[in-house]
Formats: sequence, structure tokens, C-alpha cells
Amino acid sequence: MNAKTAAGVVTMLASAASNQVGAAIGAHAFPLIGPAGVVAVRQVVAAVVLLPAARPDIRRFTWAQWWPTLLLALVFATMNLSLYTAIDRVGLGLAVTLEFLGPLAVALAGSRTRSDLLCAAIAAIGVYVLVLPGSSSDHLGVGLGLLAAACWAAYILLNRLAGARLPGLQAPAVATTCCVLLYLPILVVIKTGGIGYAVTAGLLSSAVPYAADLIVLRFVPARLFGVFMSCHPVLATLAGVALLGQIPAAHRWIGMGLVVTANALAVTIARSRAEPGHVTGAPPAPALPS
Repeated sequence: MNAKTAAGVVTMLASAASNQVGAAIGAHAFPLIGPAGVVAVRQVVAAVVLLPAARPDIRRFTWAQWWPTLLLALVFATMNLSLYTAIDRVGLGLAVTLEFLGPLAVALAGSRTRSDLLCAAIAAIGVYVLVLPGSSSDHLGVGLGLLAAACWAAYILLNRLAGARLPGLQAPAVATTCCVLLYLPILVVIKTGGIGYAVTAGLLSSAVPYAADLIVLRFVPARLFGVFMSCHPVLATLAGVALLGQIPAAHRWIGMGLVVTANALAVTIARSRAEPGHVTGAPPAPALPS
């Protein structure tokens, strides 16, 4: 491993840790302003970070550029709210692991090779072991985690489309701003008690990962970046243990390990088939989740 790659690994680890620590800190505001309040404030922070960086000229947007951007805004609004509500109900580690099924589904979509089917089987077993459905399971919380996964998959597809039609970060910047408009009623009525937690979550989970990912993608191979993203569920679980006192049962560690393994294998296989430098897996998600 050369010096640049080593520095990239350290940067990616710091970015992922910042993302999950931010989510854990945001969870402290749930009793004060609720998951919706945390998401609303986080979207404001994301917009403040993205707009000056992207500088979109919305007056020149065509309808072909607007419609994927507006759908992206709806996906942001739904993804973050469903994820944070899932975190509130089932814990940070489980919620983030379930959300990671979204990128995995995109990586496996349309494939019928034995290796990809094996990845899908490993992920399915992992989810079952992770959740162990029964009468005591929080089915709504699990369902919201899966909804966040579906939204992340939609984000990947829409971001590719919008990115092809708008340069740089213009699409996510405008989508995040539109998302803030959707959350205006919540921003008007939320209490100030949990704002500090929510702003910190926005900075650690949006601003820091965005800046770090933009830097690291310049000199870290796309395949390494995609595989490294699989550490997020592990770091989310550790952040939940350290900052929220959420100690998962043994079966959840096993299930999470299977899902992470399936995701890493799927991304590696997908990128090994692609041309050098072509990213076929999940890109870093702005104002994401986790």
C-alpha cells in the first residue's frame, strides 16, 4: 500500500466514523425534537454546505434537469426521515445495516451469475439472522429501515441520471434545498432544545463526509472506496454502543457481518467486470443516512 492509498484509507475511516458518530449524536435530540426535527435541521446544514460549493443557476435548468432533481429531493426527504425513525425504534446498528441493502440491490440488479446469486443469498440469510422476526420484533422499525434502503437505491439511480444532466454537485445541492422547503413546517414548530445536537449531526454526517469523499476519490481506486463503504454498519453499531448504550445481541453481530460481506463481495465483483475507473456500485451519498 503506497502513501497516498494509506492516507486515503485513513481519510475514509475518519469520514465513515464522523458519519456514524453524527447519527448517534443526532439520536440524542430525538426526545426533544423527534427524528423529523433532526432530519429537518440536518437538511438545512447540508444545503448550507452544498449550495456555495455547487453554485447552481436554477434559472437555466430545463425540465429534463428539473424532474430528476425534484425526485431526488423527495428521495432525500423520505430516506433520511425513514432512517432516523428506524434508528429511534430499532437502534443505530440495525437501521444502518438494513439501509445498506439498497446499494447491494443496485449492485446485484439484473445479474444472474452464480456469484451474484450467492451474494444475494448471503444477504438474505444475514437479514433473517439480523432481525430474527417474531412476535417481539419491531416490524415498523424494520420496515422503515428497508424503506431507507429502497430510497438509497433510488438515490443511486437518480443521482446517476441527474449527474449526467447537471455538472458537479448541482443536482444534490438543489435537491437538498428543495428538501428543506418540504421540511419548513417542521422547522417552524420545533423547539430549540435539541438544535445543537441536530446541527452537530448535520456537520458530522453531511459536511465532513462530503468534503472527505470528494478529496479521497481523487486518488483512491473506486473499487477500494466501494468496498470500504461496507464498514459503515460496523461503525454505526460501535457508535451505538459507545454513545447510545445500544449493545446488540450476538445474532445481530452475525447478521450484520453477513450483510457487510455480501455488500463487499457484490461491489468487488461488479467493479471487476467494469472498465478501469468506472464506478458501478454505490457512490457516496450526500446528506446520507447513516
